This record gives sequence, structure tokens and C-alpha cells, in this order.
Amino acid sequence: MVTRLSLFLVENLSADDYSVLTATTGEQALELLGRSRPDVVLLDVLLPDMNGYDVCRRVRTGDAIVDPWDPDLPIIMLSAKAEHTDRVRGLVRGADDYVTKPFHYPELLARIGALLKRVSRVADRDQLRVGDLVVNTLSKQVTVAGVLVPVSVKEFQLLATLAADPNRVFSKRELLETVWEFKSPGRTRTLDSHASRLRQKLAVVSDRRWIVNVWGHGYRVAAPE
Repeated sequence: MVTRLSLFLVENLSADDYSVLTATTGEQALELLGRSRPDVVLLDVLLPDMNGYDVCRRVRTGDAIVDPWDPDLPIIMLSAKAEHTDRVRGLVRGADDYVTKPFHYPELLARIGALLKRVSRVADRDQLRVGDLVVNTLSKQVTVAGVLVPVSVKEFQLLATLAADPNRVFSKRELLETVWEFKSPGRTRTLDSHASRLRQKLAVVSDRRWIVNVWGHGYRVAAPE
């Protein structure tokens, strides 16, 4: 059931140019986080199937390889419980901030902005960005326009190598030595096979051809338009 608070936040955040996704239960929230990558999560403590503390804990203790969500998602908990112990409980579970209800919307908006700025400064050190393509070297995840792209370990290493210098064409020999640690590459289709599968996976979420084969030379990432 959509609450009056949810409707209020959707209406006002949308008016302030935020794109808003909603979930009414903890399980729905986890499922939503598994197929999208929001910039920030507003998590109510009171949910019909589990409390927000448990949702937060499951997100934070998730395995970046096994679980579909990002364990480093910025989370602001919302709760009518204003006791110091409740606030501490939320922060211990992994919340980045804890806002008690009722709250003034401008204050919540300011807290969202402050958290996004703080996270952005930290994330820039761990992310390789090429347009909408983001390769997170900390969580080992790949997203395009916020949508998660599941990749294998070698596919990730290949993409991270290319994205680290998007203006450069990497030779096949160089990629085989860097990603696969081949000392004498010889004749192998390993690189081409991985590049092809990676291109197909990226094509599921984007019409853009991200992996470019420069014939006679090697591979590069498509430069942003």
C-alpha cells in the first residue's frame, strides 16, 4: 500500500527534478535495487514485511558478486522513532543518515544533496566513466545509465582496462598480456570471444556500440558523444 508520505515525497522530489522509484515492502525494495542503481535510497523503518533496519543490513552485507544490488548504496533512513538508541541502531545497520518524522521537506532535501555530494567525491576515486557507462573498480560492477550489466571476471577486467583510457586503442597483444597475463599470445580467439560477449551484454541495456574493434589494431571503448 502506497502511503501518504510516499505520495508526498514522489510529488515533491519529482518537482525538484529527481526521478523517483517506489517500493511498498522490503522485498520489493531489494528486488528494485537489484535491477536499478538509484543515487540515493530513502528507507522507512516501518515496512509491512520487515523493518527498514533489516533491509539496510541486507544491502550492506550483500556480496557484490552474488547479490544483485550495490552494497555501497547511499541510504537515508526515515523513522518516527526519535530516541537516540533508534538513531544509533539505524547507523549501526549501515544507514548514512537518519531523519525522524515528522520532518521539514527542505531539510530532507538538503540532507539528500549533502549526501550525494559526499558520495560523489568518494565514488569518483573508484569509478571509470565513459558517458553513461560506469565501471566501478571497488564493487566490480558495470552499469549503463544506472542499469546493472552482469559480466564475468575477465569481461570486467577487459572493460576496466579499456575504460581506463577511452581515447586509446589497445592492441590485442597488450590486452592479452594485461588481462590474461599471456606471455606469448600466439593464435587465440580468447580476446575476441570475450569482447563479443561483453558487447552483447552491453547491447541488452543500450543501443550504443560500446566496444569498438579497430581492425588491424585492437579494441577501444566508444568515446562519449
